[in-house]
Amino acid sequence: GKTLGIWGYGRIGQLVAGYGRAFGMNVRVWGRDASRAQALTDGYQAATNREEFFSQCDVLSLHLRLNDETRGIISLEDLSCMKPTALLVNTSRAELIEPDALLAALNRGRPGLAAVDVFESEPILQGHALLRLENCICTPHIGYVEQDSYELYFGAAFDNVVNYIKGTPTNIVNPGALQVRR
Repeated sequence: GKTLGIWGYGRIGQLVAGYGRAFGMNVRVWGRDASRAQALTDGYQAATNREEFFSQCDVLSLHLRLNDETRGIISLEDLSCMKPTALLVNTSRAELIEPDALLAALNRGRPGLAAVDVFESEPILQGHALLRLENCICTPHIGYVEQDSYELYFGAAFDNVVNYIKGTPTNIVNPGALQVRR
């Protein structure tokens, strides 16, 4: 089967690893020593080095927090190690990848494909270069939402507004705030 690479084996990374296993994928993890050790304990593979991780994954999914240590942690050199048939998925934070590195890598054909749900500036501007690429799928930071959930969340919000206007507010977190007169 195909190899799913996961960089960042926290709560979400572990969940994605389970999905990969359910689809018959070989799951390979990269990250801190503790993350790789946990992945081995959970029955997954741990990459021995960064270059191997990038070069062997058919799908590589990022699940890292953004902080000073992880900002720009993925370079054009890393992306250039990926297969021309590989897919990079970033639903984590755009700033994990060096500025313009993903665009350059996709234009060079390594990785061959990308699916991104996060951008350095959101919402993504209409003329953004990634939107013009045929090998990149971009979603506006809502890739996790499926239609039923979307309708449920926004339906509940709409109901709350309507009920408030009618004078029968619902789902009040701080009832004391309703007592304040303006």
